[in-house]
Amino acid sequence: MPERALEGVKVLDLTHHISGPYCTKLLADFGAEVLKIERPGGDPARRMAPFLHDEADPEKSLVFAYLNTNKQSVTLNLKTDKGIQVLKSLVKKSDVLVENFSPRVMASLELDFESLQQINPGLVMTSISNFGQTGPYRDYKAADIVEYAMGGLMYISGAYDREPLKHAFNQAQFKAGTDAAAATLMATYHQRLTGEGQQVDVSIQEAVATGLRDVVNNFTYSGAVRRRQPNHSGDLSRLRASADGHLIPNPGIGAGLNWNTMVEFLDLPELADEKFDSPSARLVNAEELGRILDEYFIKQNKYERFYAAHEKRFIFGVVQSPEEVMADPQFEARNYFVDICHPELGTLKYPGAPFEMSGTPWEARAAAPSLGQHNQEVFGQRLGHSSEQLVQMRALQII
Repeated sequence: MPERALEGVKVLDLTHHISGPYCTKLLADFGAEVLKIERPGGDPARRMAPFLHDEADPEKSLVFAYLNTNKQSVTLNLKTDKGIQVLKSLVKKSDVLVENFSPRVMASLELDFESLQQINPGLVMTSISNFGQTGPYRDYKAADIVEYAMGGLMYISGAYDREPLKHAFNQAQFKAGTDAAAATLMATYHQRLTGEGQQVDVSIQEAVATGLRDVVNNFTYSGAVRRRQPNHSGDLSRLRASADGHLIPNPGIGAGLNWNTMVEFLDLPELADEKFDSPSARLVNAEELGRILDEYFIKQNKYERFYAAHEKRFIFGVVQSPEEVMADPQFEARNYFVDICHPELGTLKYPGAPFEMSGTPWEARAAAPSLGQHNQEVFGQRLGHSSEQLVQMRALQII
């Protein structure tokens, strides 16, 4: 069996919902030993839809199942003195602690970085929050759409004649989780070199804002404000309906591709007219151009056009349904989707590694844990609590 990239790295996971669990999932999937600390009622993500067969059960959330592979789970009530004491004993033997509470929470529990560093000077503490640990917004609540808006990305998304849009699902949360995992690894590398720990402060708003790139530069240097793009019918990269779905005929005109080459490929001699032979002419006659293209593509099979276009080295894409994604030969050739067996969910397909490593590959070693599945192993065997003590702790709702 290949060595795991993060073998021997011990991570305490105090996260919930999406951004934090995705960070620790990345660490766990590449070999870190991740211990998920859940409140006695469990991570709220256990109650997030969709559920298998629409059965609202904390062990059947597909969101939770995806975000928590390869982790162990214990329950611990951090609102009790005993719970705090147990957590601190785990901190002594850990390399990393990841949390995504509101900035005030860890300090209110006397679990802020300065306090934990006294217990373990080499601890890397990664904190993910809506707006970061400092600044006037630090205690504000937010949702994914708020982060998109406040980060500036929504302003340039969508058509200029419509309201701004955001991507589906919780992309801001996943982006922050990815950034947090990368930053945690950098801090852990420094820890290995020097023995020193540090706090990593991840702002979801800033994680979104890093995607602005040239937008910020253009405004800084020239005062230009990029707006949402026009969606006129003659736009060559516009989404087009086909006979069996939608495709994106983005041919790359102006980037080394001659207009006549495109006309020949589509076999549309009417587009060879001088009213379409330059960018300015196509803009003036956009409505007519759009009508011709729409009438053409609605009769086409999207995959036939896709493969034919790439034989010519054109930039074409197809809009794939979930079923088509699962059957995509590119994903299949790279073994991207993997089967994971879960005791409650059965065997399901999961998205695989976000990148490949030849020497220390990603591995789906275990399904997401049930709530408190490892209480006996961690509190009993690792920390030395007796069975009677565990029964008492359970009765007092400490675990």
